[in-house]
Amino acid sequence: MNAFAERLLAWFDRHGRQDLPWQHPRTPYRVWVSEIMLQQTRVETVVPYFQRFMEQFPDVQSLAAAPQDAVLHQWSGLGYYARARNLHRAAQVVVEEHGGVFPAERAGLEQLPGIGRSTAAAIIAQAHDAPEAILDGNAKRVLARHAAIHGWPGSTAVQRELWAEAEARTPATRCADYTQAIMDLGALLCSRSRPACEACPVHVDCGAAQQGLTGTLPSPRPRRDLPTRTRWAACLRAPEGIALIQREQDGIWGGLYSLPEAETAEALEDWVLVQWPGATPAVVDHGLQHSFSHYRLDLRIRPFDLPAGACGIMEGNRVIWYKPGTSRAVGIPAPIQRYLHDDKDPGNGTNR
Repeated sequence: MNAFAERLLAWFDRHGRQDLPWQHPRTPYRVWVSEIMLQQTRVETVVPYFQRFMEQFPDVQSLAAAPQDAVLHQWSGLGYYARARNLHRAAQVVVEEHGGVFPAERAGLEQLPGIGRSTAAAIIAQAHDAPEAILDGNAKRVLARHAAIHGWPGSTAVQRELWAEAEARTPATRCADYTQAIMDLGALLCSRSRPACEACPVHVDCGAAQQGLTGTLPSPRPRRDLPTRTRWAACLRAPEGIALIQREQDGIWGGLYSLPEAETAEALEDWVLVQWPGATPAVVDHGLQHSFSHYRLDLRIRPFDLPAGACGIMEGNRVIWYKPGTSRAVGIPAPIQRYLHDDKDPGNGTNR
């Protein structure tokens, strides 16, 4: 075993996270769900979501058989909803094409929706204790600093260097523990800001520490200004509830239920008044801002009061009339869900 892995594992035995819910039992299914949830998301945020998800979908068969709405509902608030849609599709592929058993080799796992090289390696290493190198965000940060690799880790050239370091340091034994250890080191000590170098088990030969570069490595992504997109949405309030429309599967908030939208206030109001000539718009619009990875959303929400029976004009498989706290469980974007629960007049009935 190489010296880096030896020191890291000795630290892990004393200080590592060994009681995470997906570690007991550490099955391919549980490791896979946790790895997908942990993409772009911190452990402390994931734990309660993971526990609720396992209560609802304890195995790959139950996940594959579930309606997408139920899966997205359990995911609401975690963001990056393509992960949940891919998780659902991958479960169906595992059941339909692999008899409910996950492939035991990385190449087979990489054929499943939403599983890339590092996630597949993490599943193999964690569930089978096999020597597979991972390169999640925490591992990238540790390796970029220890090997003093300059450049943004998202670039192809830097990725190649980081993978070479990851493979060279991954031991042939205790691979499950090593994989968790390097993730823990990045999360607990080698953090993005204010790393605790004095407590780090590999500090003595860390290139970034020796060169005074812990504050600059890994190199940040080249800066880009996020554009702002303005959209208009209708909060259609009837005694039956608030109208929500299921979005298309592709794109932002794909497959989730949200407020109907339009490009302009005029287009929105024209659409509403064609459907419900007696709709009464509110005097004051509401505002909602939300940042995505590639743009900022400025959503202007115009409430409309509708008469009783309005739900009969617009209902079907992709439309529900939602009453916070009483409606059936569906996936709703977290900012929209917060808005609906804060709304002072959400309607008095139940959804259809």
